[in-house]
Amino acid sequence: MRRKCLLEIGVETLEAALAAERGGADRVELCGDLSLGGVTPVADLLRAVRAQVRIVIFSMVRPRAGDFVYSSAEFAEMKRAISAAKESGMDGVVLGILTEKHRVDSERTRQLVEFAKPLPVTYHRAFDEAADLHQALEDVIQSGAKGILTSGGAKSALEGAAVLARLVEAAGDRVVIVPGAGISGAKVMEVARRTRAREFHSGLSAVLPYGSEEHRKFEEEVRKLAGRIVRISPAPPRVEENRC
Repeated sequence: MRRKCLLEIGVETLEAALAAERGGADRVELCGDLSLGGVTPVADLLRAVRAQVRIVIFSMVRPRAGDFVYSSAEFAEMKRAISAAKESGMDGVVLGILTEKHRVDSERTRQLVEFAKPLPVTYHRAFDEAADLHQALEDVIQSGAKGILTSGGAKSALEGAAVLARLVEAAGDRVVIVPGAGISGAKVMEVARRTRAREFHSGLSAVLPYGSEEHRKFEEEVRKLAGRIVRISPAPPRVEENRC
């Protein structure tokens, strides 16, 4: 059976989520304020998007912008956000916690992964701020997270392609490496060729600024990206899903 790669689109509004779905996205990452890198979306937005969008929805769990070293109060807020995601019918959550020494906060990440069950967890681009990405990879795998959204520690996925390729190889079938940052229809095939990744994330900020209300154009850009991904050669199965 031919297996297709998976396209995730970062969105911050219902209109953008619907446009991503119409354009052929497989999954949306629902955030608040993408101009700040994405924070936890409000509960009303979670419910509104779930009521109208039929594709998979992962909700961001990030209590504030800035670094990823969180206080006890912020950690409790993350648990509340996960509960809200479950209650709103989300299909997964996206989160990340670091220690002050720029390592994955293994213990608290593991607690959140357990708390989120049965929802799968993707560890977000806090990963790229870890001091040692290969140690961070092992720490995230040990936490039980199912995916890692990363640019390979670089400004864009294309610039980090060599590191991403090594991460994909090291991860094997233990966790899905999801390249993100600067991915557009013009670049995704090169990123795929150089990394051998099978899932990709884009907010399309390179072609449309965050907060743009040009939803028809956004849909067109998603469609271009989805069309390119369809043409990427299939690879052997990785992890549990038959989406790529």
